[in-house]
Amino acid sequence: MIHRLKAAVFGTGFVGRVHLEGIRRLGFVQVYAIGESQKEKARKLGEEFHVDKTASDYHAILEDPEVDVVHVCTPNYLHFPMVKDSLEAGKHVTCEKPLATSVEEGRKLVELAREKNLANATFHNLRYYPMVQHIRRMRESGELGEILVVQGTYSQDWLLYDTDWNWRIDSKANGRSRCMADIGSHWCDMAEHLTGLRMTSVCADLQTFHKTRKRPKKSIETFAGKMLTPEDYEEVPIDTEDFGAVVFRMGERARGAFTASQVAAGCKNRLSIEIYGSKASVAWSQEKPDELWIGQRNAPNQVIIKDPSLLQAKAKPFADLPGGHSEGYDDTFKQFFRRFYRTVEDRSAPVEYPQFIDGVRQLQILSAVLESTDKRAWVDLPAAHTAAWA
Repeated sequence: MIHRLKAAVFGTGFVGRVHLEGIRRLGFVQVYAIGESQKEKARKLGEEFHVDKTASDYHAILEDPEVDVVHVCTPNYLHFPMVKDSLEAGKHVTCEKPLATSVEEGRKLVELAREKNLANATFHNLRYYPMVQHIRRMRESGELGEILVVQGTYSQDWLLYDTDWNWRIDSKANGRSRCMADIGSHWCDMAEHLTGLRMTSVCADLQTFHKTRKRPKKSIETFAGKMLTPEDYEEVPIDTEDFGAVVFRMGERARGAFTASQVAAGCKNRLSIEIYGSKASVAWSQEKPDELWIGQRNAPNQVIIKDPSLLQAKAKPFADLPGGHSEGYDDTFKQFFRRFYRTVEDRSAPVEYPQFIDGVRQLQILSAVLESTDKRAWVDLPAAHTAAWA
């Protein structure tokens, strides 16, 4: 009889739901339990997804020997205790970024996962777009030449107004950084993954445009705060940033710059990255994920469209649908989970996903960005690890 893996999801907000849907798409993994501090919310989501086991205390789920894997999709301040408790209970874990709220906490989780020999992943899913993997393979095959410049942005507009609110705005739930921790970390992970280079130093400037915001008097979901009236708010001071700009050094010679913004009108989810090499350049945007721009000095530029038959050989497994059939955000979850659960089933299987050590790397970059902002100066980064799937 084939053993069907069983997963528990902690957190029922926007990303928790996408995790639930992504797990179910695998076919060989059962969503077995849902953990959510609001008991009624957990029960309702359990009914929607036909999940019988729900609990407001996640420890009750960890005590169940049927649970193989835990997905941590809660506010950031809960990541460390939930991941730690899950590992100590013998569960494999995938955790939303950031892995923790400090480098020290992240390192403890790396050591605990290693000690327990448990599969562990920091959820940087944006690596899994087919065209992103095509860029990576172009770089590996030498088509771009030496990487000279890397630049781009991760821009959104969902917190543009002072009436926009989300738990991420509160440093007690999110940690000191919001915009950089939430979306800047995705951009930095993408830049290092695609170039194969590591940032060596940063010079950063962060800005909080809304020194106060109007917090709703009742809980709302991510991206869902547009329908409230003035009577539904209370004004509170804000200590997390709306925007950040970073200039960085990378590898031996490369240089770069990027911005992260949650107040960019019209940008819904625009992670864009441009990589300029000595032979060719590439540019990609998450808002047009099936398109890749390729720039040449002495030949016509190209815009190519995702088609597995035309992708680099090692990028093809990241596309399941034929050319002309779009693969988007939710598909990156499926691709990530497929590779993660392969290592849960077989601990000797190759690791093709970012692990906790990669989560620590982003915490190191974030820490340097915050220090640079405080000092108004360049800050060096520690030497980076060599990950299994860097």
